[in-house]
Amino acid sequence: MMARLAAGLAAAWLVLAGATALAAPADDLRDAQKLYNQGKLQPALDKVDAFLKAQPRDPQGRFLKGLVLTEQKRTQEAIQVFTGLTEDFPELPEPYNNLAVLYASQGNYEKAKSALELAIHTHPTYATAHENLGDIYAELASRAYDRALQLDKNNTTAQVKLAMVKDLFSAQKVASRAQAVKPETEAPKATNKAPPAETPKAPSATSKTPEAASAPPKQVAKVETRAAPEPAKAAAKAPEGDAKSEVAAAIADWARAWSGKDVKGYLAHYAPDFELPGGESRAAWEKQREERISRPKSIDVQAKVLSTQVNGSEATVKIRQSYRSDTLKSHTTKTLRLEKAGERWLIKQERTGG
Repeated sequence: MMARLAAGLAAAWLVLAGATALAAPADDLRDAQKLYNQGKLQPALDKVDAFLKAQPRDPQGRFLKGLVLTEQKRTQEAIQVFTGLTEDFPELPEPYNNLAVLYASQGNYEKAKSALELAIHTHPTYATAHENLGDIYAELASRAYDRALQLDKNNTTAQVKLAMVKDLFSAQKVASRAQAVKPETEAPKATNKAPPAETPKAPSATSKTPEAASAPPKQVAKVETRAAPEPAKAAAKAPEGDAKSEVAAAIADWARAWSGKDVKGYLAHYAPDFELPGGESRAAWEKQREERISRPKSIDVQAKVLSTQVNGSEATVKIRQSYRSDTLKSHTTKTLRLEKAGERWLIKQERTGG
């Protein structure tokens, strides 16, 4: 029932025994993404599996594997991959959305609804999940109206409502419910408008409800942050005013997670390719940030946006950061460079000073 796979993953890195980080075979992952883009699914899967032998917990590789398995119609295996991601990285909304896509493809709309509700709970501004949830509700409504007609074939109110639901979504149907569009493109918007509003024609009591009355809920087949080599090209450009508001909201959420000592939420605001200070490993940097956030009894971070420049899916923001804990107070000017990945703006670079 869905037409786009969701993407855009927060960073998560595997730390091996002895606190030694294993360098990921990034070439395998880049090659896998290219092969996936070209529709060469089995070679892509082979490359992903090679990558995951070295980095079995890496969310980027696991997410791409889920996409490949979905394209190969290996639905149950894809469900296992995305379920594992929700268990290991519950703060990421996209795997929940993709589970909903797969459940809907099996006709299990209650499970799809639950997965989408979890995605929205994790990320309340995740527009794709909201739209998909609306489509799920429409499908459930269609089934309920059809059941009402089976019980009472003369129920004209149910006939009209069922016809309206079918008419509402008829222009947006796609050939396959779970088919993901190719990476770096979004599911095509329906260009054919529905016919002018007329009194809906009530279906006969003997007619069967189409397999899906509602539009396929959307999947985003772009693997934007960690699996797409060039995620910026895949993101749709928002009006500058809207983009600035989104960036400001992302920075406010970042400061809020920091103030709340929410380490996972804080780290989720940094892009997987965030420019690490001093050439240290991602694992070492994350461990250091976790220690610094966990150590104080209380933290309060205020981030005042001084200026914002948006260029497509990239933004440069200057902020005045006020940090206060039970052991330290500081006021700093920072310049943050962010990049949009899916529905989110992630920090790619952080510099102190102008």
